[in-house]
Parts: sequence; C-alpha cells; structure tokens
Amino acid sequence: MEHLRIPIGKTIELTIDFITEHFSFATKAFADVTETGISFLVDTMMFFPPWVLIFIFAAIAFFLSRRKSIAAFTVLGLALIWNMGLWAPTVSTIALVLISTLIAMLIGLPLGILSALNSTAYRIIMPILDVMQTMPAFVYLIPAIPFFGLGPVGAIFSTVIFSMPPAIRLTCLGIKQVPVELVEAADSFGSTRSQKLFKLQLPMATPTIMAGINQTIMLALSMVVIAAMIGAKGLGGEVWKAIQRLEPDKGFEAGIAIVIVAIILDRIMQKAGAGQKTA
Repeated sequence: MEHLRIPIGKTIELTIDFITEHFSFATKAFADVTETGISFLVDTMMFFPPWVLIFIFAAIAFFLSRRKSIAAFTVLGLALIWNMGLWAPTVSTIALVLISTLIAMLIGLPLGILSALNSTAYRIIMPILDVMQTMPAFVYLIPAIPFFGLGPVGAIFSTVIFSMPPAIRLTCLGIKQVPVELVEAADSFGSTRSQKLFKLQLPMATPTIMAGINQTIMLALSMVVIAAMIGAKGLGGEVWKAIQRLEPDKGFEAGIAIVIVAIILDRIMQKAGAGQKTA
C-alpha cells in the first residue's frame, strides 16, 4: 500500500502556475520597469570612460567613508579590474547589485518597521525569514524562471528574495533597541506614532539599519553570481563561462574582481554606518 504523501511540491508548482497564468500582467510590468532601470544604469555608467568612473567611485567612497585608504583601494582595485578586461561585466554586476538592494530595502524597511511596532506582524514575519535564510540559494532560481524567464530580471527577483531578510531583521532590531525611557518621554510630550517613529526611533536605529543594508548588499552580490546560471550577465556570468569552458585563469580573474567589488562596498557601508553611530 502506497503511503500517504503530503503534496507540498505539487502545491507549490500549482501556485506558481496560477500566478504566471493570472498575474502575468504584474510580472511583465515588473520585468519592463526593472529591465529599463538596468539598461539605463548600465548605459549611464558605460557612457563615461573607465578612468573617469573609477575616480567618481573613489570620490563617492571617500565622501561616504571619510577614509583616504578606502578611496585609494577603490582606485587601485577598479584599475586592476579594468586592466584584466573585466570592466563591462563589473559595471553590469554593480548595476544588478544596486537595483536589487534598492528593491530589497523598499520592501524590507517597511516590513521591519511593521515587525517592530506590531507584535502580530512580528510573530508572522520572523518565522518566514527563518525559512528564507535557511533555504538553499539555488532554490530561489526556480520561481524566477517561470515568472520572468532567463535573464537579468529573473536574477533581480531571486536576488531580492535572497538578500531581503537582513534588512527586515535589523530594521526591526534597531527600532526595538531604542531605550524605553526615550519612547515614554516622547509619549509624555504628546508625540504621535509617526512623530515618534520618524523623529526618535528611526534616527536612533540608523546604525543598525545601515548594518542591515551592508548585509543585504553582500548577499545580493553573492546571489548575483549564482544567478548567472539563469542568464544574468556580469562577473557571475564570467565565472559560469569559465566553468563551462574549463578556463581556470579567467574564472580566477572574475573571482578576484568579485572580491574587490565586495571589499569596496563592504568597507564603504561599514564606515558610513560607523559615521551614523558617532553623529
């Protein structure tokens, strides 16, 4: 006698089929907007000569971190990437990471605020985040293909889902860590919920939120590399091509470029977060 099997996989498949059949207009609209944003950002960055863009990135790094060493590493690291002939894939990767992080923050920040201020939402959202953070990264590529097909939009979708949990968790944590005495003082002065949120809780939670943004960027960068399997270009695509063609030299060069981009973004966000803490 065949044992009774709970149709978890079949249910998920039917749900994906239902969404793609009845909500294709929404996925198409998201795909069109996202593709336009990616193309615009990549075309804008590629409009400048590489050496100009390198110094622009270095200036941004210095402005956000206030550290000459980080600006110097940005110049040297990006110059090395340019020298290795990986400038176009690097620009594509940076565009994918920036857009993925922006979408993740637009979704994650409100959910983190809701989790911090509403206990029912907290009990619902946190277990979902536990599942999202323990799910293998490759699984997120599965729904991206029927929703958006192969290409950068599917990569953006899977990257956003994979990188969003730290933004939600640390936004919630930062608001919950605001001293109760200060919240009570704001209440005693007659502050509304919105005044208390925007003038007290969010400003005090900013360093923790910045740490969440940093983690989101790092996860987005790692997922963009994995998403090369479904047609995302950039440095992840270079690694994937090197694996398929058994070209270890090109694979290691692309890997070094990914490490350089990760270090630059990580150091900038760390120092920016530290600056918020001391402000």
